[in-house]
Amino acid sequence: MSPRPTVAVRTLPALPPWLAHALRAQRGPVPWSAVVRGALAAGPLLLAAVLVGHTSLGVVAAIAAMLAGINDRPGSRRTAVRRLGAPALAGAAGVLVGTYAGDHAGAVVLTLVLTALGLLAGGMSAIGPVASGGGTQLLVAAAIGAGMPLPDSGWVRALAFLAGAGWLIVLRLALPTPGALAGDFRFDGERAAVAAVYEAVASLLDAAGTEHATARRAALTAALDQAQDALAGPRLRRYASSAAERRLHAQYAAALPLAEAATALAWAGEPLGGRAAAGPRRLAAAVRESAATGPLPAPARSAPALRALDDALLQAAHAFDQDGGSDLHTRRRGARDLLRTAFGAGGREYGLRVALCFGASAAIAQALHHSHWYGQHTHWYWLPATAVFLVKPDLGPLVSRVLCRAAGTVLGALLFAGFAAVLPHPQGLVALVAVCGALIPVSTRHFAAQTAVVTVLVLSLVMVGGEPQASVGRIGETLLACALVLIVGHLPMPGERGGHVRARLAAAAGAAHAYLAHVLAGQDGSDGRAARWTLRREAYRALSEARAAIALSAAELPALARHTEGTDEVAALLERLVDTTTAAAVHLDDTGHLDRRHGDRLTELLGELAAHRERVGLPTAVTGLTAAV
Repeated sequence: MSPRPTVAVRTLPALPPWLAHALRAQRGPVPWSAVVRGALAAGPLLLAAVLVGHTSLGVVAAIAAMLAGINDRPGSRRTAVRRLGAPALAGAAGVLVGTYAGDHAGAVVLTLVLTALGLLAGGMSAIGPVASGGGTQLLVAAAIGAGMPLPDSGWVRALAFLAGAGWLIVLRLALPTPGALAGDFRFDGERAAVAAVYEAVASLLDAAGTEHATARRAALTAALDQAQDALAGPRLRRYASSAAERRLHAQYAAALPLAEAATALAWAGEPLGGRAAAGPRRLAAAVRESAATGPLPAPARSAPALRALDDALLQAAHAFDQDGGSDLHTRRRGARDLLRTAFGAGGREYGLRVALCFGASAAIAQALHHSHWYGQHTHWYWLPATAVFLVKPDLGPLVSRVLCRAAGTVLGALLFAGFAAVLPHPQGLVALVAVCGALIPVSTRHFAAQTAVVTVLVLSLVMVGGEPQASVGRIGETLLACALVLIVGHLPMPGERGGHVRARLAAAAGAAHAYLAHVLAGQDGSDGRAARWTLRREAYRALSEARAAIALSAAELPALARHTEGTDEVAALLERLVDTTTAAAVHLDDTGHLDRRHGDRLTELLGELAAHRERVGLPTAVTGLTAAV
């Protein structure tokens, strides 16, 4: 029998990261609650304003509701109040400043004012996601206030902006959600977030000794971050005020020693039986159903980490039967810490780019406006507002943002031109605003889709406000903004490139150092363990933020990505250092001393970090604990 001929299999070349990101969309179930809120936000606000004869204020309120809808992501009500409310306040301030600067300042002074706002908002965005959303709304609202000719005064527009965003917040707090439909209106996401922590602990125990352990530990970190955020939102009093809420806080706190023991077991690399994960899964079901835990299967107590797991299960079972509240093991950052982040290397680099993009786009837009390039269209804010969204790294790599924004604007403008030709005015346009508001929560899965929906919505609002159809002009302005941001994004800036990534990595290294130093100090007792869990949470959260920044930078064009090469290796070393520190802490609790295996591994990791310190700018203190080990 003759051998079968071999068939050459051709494999397609992998897409470059910047293009792959542009084609990637998020997946998940449709957020129907957010869809309903979106339908009841901008459209009804605009309709009410048209009916009472204050269309211009309705346009401002609808824009605010639209911007709040973009930030209306899954999470608890407390998280939503902070995520929607803080940017809305910044947006109202932007409307106020932009309106008065546009009314009383010349083109040069107005450009300088907007540039200064860009510098402030850019630095502020380095603090975190909520601050970044606030910076975006500050600049977009300032451009709208300065460039949209409306008959109302600045403070009236600012109040209308607050009313629009506030209406969506009211809907977020008042409308039933899946959690409310299950019979518990007080909680919307908090209970599910805490249950997800126990499920993540069980999944990590299942993966111990396998190649999936690292990914499961990262998933546990993400679940703890989400639960911490869900429970730590604003309230009238600092501590939980109801028995049910205090119990939920205690259930979250009880998951921390379980997570610590599970991390130590995963670090050991030995497979575990299914009995080890059964207890956390029963705890997860008890949280979801607000029920008693029942008997919990105890794992074997043959090793320090297994004994820690068994003790943590017993403590959790006790906590589930109590109404006492517990600390969330998080520390509030003071004003000094926030300012240090905003004016640090990452904040300075990003602030300069935002200021340059926003100021240059505003100057170009005013030059085109005063030269009558716009014809009858007096709204010049589209160019700087587009530049704001394009320069935001939260939305993906630079080239991916530009491609998606251009494609989404062209699609949205063409769709609107078709709708405007057949829909009755203004009733049909108001209905179109309501439909687009409902689509925003779904469209946030891809930046191009979000851009298309927002383009249709804004063009509808502008036409209801009295401007003629302007789809062609919006496409031209968007392409101009894309070119401007691409140029500025590749310009050299003072200082070292990749400042945001290096700042995040330095913060993660500092948190890992604080955690390791606390463990090596041997502080035991309930207060010592509580402080240890707080430091552990901070270390893993900082590492997660650094990982996200590194992944985003790696997906840029090679000219930008090369500035952060090697940072992913350092992040991996820091993760292994924190994992080893966790395993060492569990061993110290059980035996009172650090064994040779943990000590050698810590020494090895600190030595490897010392070799990378100069290249990526790690703090000296991080690598200075070798003698203590």
